[in-house]
Amino acid sequence: MKVILSIVSWIYTMVIAIRHRLYDWGVLKSRTFDIPVICVGNITVGGTGKTPMVEHLISTLHTDYRIAVLSRGYGRRTKGYREVQATDSYLDVGDEPLQIKLKSPESVVVVSEDRVAGIERIRKEHPEVTLIIMDDGFQHRKVKAKVNIILIDSTRPIDDDHMLPLGRLRDLRSRLAAAHLFVVTKCSDEMTPLDKRLWRNKLRTVAYQKVYFSRIESRRVCPLFNFEEREEVNYGQQAILLSGIGNPRPFVREAEVRFNVVDKMLFGDHHNFTAEDMRRLYEKLKRNPRAIIIMTEKDAVRLRRSRLPEPLMRAMYFMPIHIDFVEGPDTDLRGNLIAEIKYEAKKGVASK
Repeated sequence: MKVILSIVSWIYTMVIAIRHRLYDWGVLKSRTFDIPVICVGNITVGGTGKTPMVEHLISTLHTDYRIAVLSRGYGRRTKGYREVQATDSYLDVGDEPLQIKLKSPESVVVVSEDRVAGIERIRKEHPEVTLIIMDDGFQHRKVKAKVNIILIDSTRPIDDDHMLPLGRLRDLRSRLAAAHLFVVTKCSDEMTPLDKRLWRNKLRTVAYQKVYFSRIESRRVCPLFNFEEREEVNYGQQAILLSGIGNPRPFVREAEVRFNVVDKMLFGDHHNFTAEDMRRLYEKLKRNPRAIIIMTEKDAVRLRRSRLPEPLMRAMYFMPIHIDFVEGPDTDLRGNLIAEIKYEAKKGVASK
């Protein structure tokens, strides 16, 4: 099996390498736009924290720009351009774009698998927008972003990883040279200055690249459904964990610190919870009647409209998170982002 995976991985690597060369040689064309585009991406599959990063950028830059978010809308059952509304089903727009819209209702959130067409339509229908954040668009080279922010999961180093399907890499390591800023995510409290220096040395290939370090901060759990009477949640009480995200380890680790985890149901990324899943979850709750059910925000988006037995709904909570930047060699993400946007804009004007 490993031999077969290695052969497929080699073929995949060659296809990706040839595609990048065609863009580098100008055979395939990249579009630039008169509006700044920030791309938030990675070179691996699985959760590196792109959605929390997009949410952080919105909160950081909303006083300087009118922001639109452009996403592919992974896993949605619709096609083409669609503007996300807070009343939408995640099945129509994707769970992550809907989560962003629910947390930032003032921002324009759009899903479109054709990013060029998506940007053009945002420009036409929302002339007030002055900045576009392109979620998971680093491999989409038809759009040349003003700033590329690449996220690296500290719990899953890429040094000894392999290209798909043998490993988790979906792009060449050499593409890291196209990054303007790196954010090493999910850092532990035990990360030392030496660890940060090693990360910085591994990631930076050109002098202007900056490296930031962040961790996921969890807030007090919130009820998924509103009931007038509900028991207060206390640290240390029994909990059943439910998740369908790319990398559940940080979520599980945080939950185990705060609660007495008695059971788990962990699924793959963007999992569509079925009636059978809920039946199994209800059985676990019956065996642990004093437990609460804790899930991530992304899971909550998928389950918020579910019609379930009342005891199950009463037990459901989600854990809100946000990005917290930790001390490192580079500081002032907001200032550096704005400076990068202005510098790239000046370069574009000078080249015309």
